[in-house]
Amino acid sequence: MKYKEEYERFKLTVTVIILILSAQSILFSYRVLDAILHFLLVWYYCTLTIRESILVINGSRMKGWWRINHFIATIQAGVIIVWPDGFMYDQFRKQFTLYTCYTSILQFLQFNYQQGCLYRLRALGERHKMDITIEGFHSWMWKGLSFLLPFLYIGYIFQLYNAYTLYNLSKDEKCVEWQVFVSAVIFFILFLGNTFTTSRVIHQKLTEKIVKTLIP
Repeated sequence: MKYKEEYERFKLTVTVIILILSAQSILFSYRVLDAILHFLLVWYYCTLTIRESILVINGSRMKGWWRINHFIATIQAGVIIVWPDGFMYDQFRKQFTLYTCYTSILQFLQFNYQQGCLYRLRALGERHKMDITIEGFHSWMWKGLSFLLPFLYIGYIFQLYNAYTLYNLSKDEKCVEWQVFVSAVIFFILFLGNTFTTSRVIHQKLTEKIVKTLIP
């Protein structure tokens, strides 16, 4: 339990720092600020995947796409950090910073609302004591957290838009960096995985609701 609490504090603290740094990068265009933000993202996702693996060994029920999601996010952050300064980087810089800022705000909201929801469900005996706050949407969030769904889908559309922008940049004759096309592919994979997994949960819950109304 102590390690789980440390994990939750770690997520909240680093998310707030990323939010502050990304907001500063939007206001001030300095490569040094960008580098600090990118290094922090790599370290954050690497540490997150390691801590989550330890939690799973100790009984946490985190599994499936949302674990893979963090591995992919680590790769994405690693690709961005080695992207050299230049015309292509400048073309995508502000969009990526806005995306990072938005996802940080979304993660902060998810953390706060999930904490309250998990506390209530644990008190009712409906959730395991090692269950943790996590990205995306899960079946146990249906009651109380469904209002977050529009914001999640906006984030997924943002990922698709990133993939679209990067793909178009990769076709530009000025583009010589491999990071552009690779980032486009990664963002598209994130969009597909997040959208499919969240939509599947919604379909499952709606189906259960319909069945309950039909069967007295």
